[in-house]
Amino acid sequence: MAWASDPILAAAVSNAGGMGMLASGSMSAKDLSLEIEKTRTLTERVFGVNVMMLSPYLDEIVDLLVQDKVHLVTLGAGNPGKVIDKLKSAGILVAPVIASVAMARRAESVGADMVIAEGMEAGGHIGRITTMALIPQVADVIQIPVVAAGGIADARGMAAAFCLGAEGVQMGTRFVCSVECQVHNNYKERLLRASELDAIIAGVGSGHPIRCLRNSLTRKIDAMEKRGAEFEEIERIAVGGLRRAVKEGDVDNGSVMAGQICGLLREIVPVETIIRSMMEELTHIFLDHSGESIS
Repeated sequence: MAWASDPILAAAVSNAGGMGMLASGSMSAKDLSLEIEKTRTLTERVFGVNVMMLSPYLDEIVDLLVQDKVHLVTLGAGNPGKVIDKLKSAGILVAPVIASVAMARRAESVGADMVIAEGMEAGGHIGRITTMALIPQVADVIQIPVVAAGGIADARGMAAAFCLGAEGVQMGTRFVCSVECQVHNNYKERLLRASELDAIIAGVGSGHPIRCLRNSLTRKIDAMEKRGAEFEEIERIAVGGLRRAVKEGDVDNGSVMAGQICGLLREIVPVETIIRSMMEELTHIFLDHSGESIS
């Protein structure tokens, strides 16, 4: 959730009982240091940082995280093996984001503490397997915990993930429509108007598929791919798209990344309300009619 998961949102999630995550995106280590410092002024609870392995500042960011001893680091968009040992030596939990069984096995073999298994229902960069198919297959072949991501917005999704073998869930799109999320109001309103069919996959032909809401930008990308445009040409109109949508509110020419659960979003509420209602509903789901736990 680059440009969206900032100190205010991360701290709110942690304060409400979840694990708030800072998105480092393309930040420099200096900028990320300020984000971590600000988050610590807003919460006394633990939080994590998401790191993109393709970041040009990767080495400096890893050094910063080791120095600051954040609780959890999630890793995406690249091979996590080259940084796991350094992070773990500082007592940091490491959770690579994976999209296949092979990736999960690889993450476990290089020392990951857990994996975030993300199905293609998720917003942003995606793999090719759905959450329902991915989670049980991953849970069957690795011993470390599995966190389910993609297509989860309420207690029903959380309960399903637990039944499939996950031990936790990660949510992104749901938290965008929270009071604390600082994205432009146009972005939030677009999500509230969206149906599940609006969350399409763009950039398939380029080899870098992204799930986002259909708009002028996605139509341009689709037309360019159909005429055989090179990746570099497509990238020129797509670069900066997420920032345009999140910060400037341009939901027509920007990249409005969102998962397929956008059709479940009905209102903008505080993070604490989202988490509390989910946990209350989850309790009811896993209780039988006598009031005793099924398990």
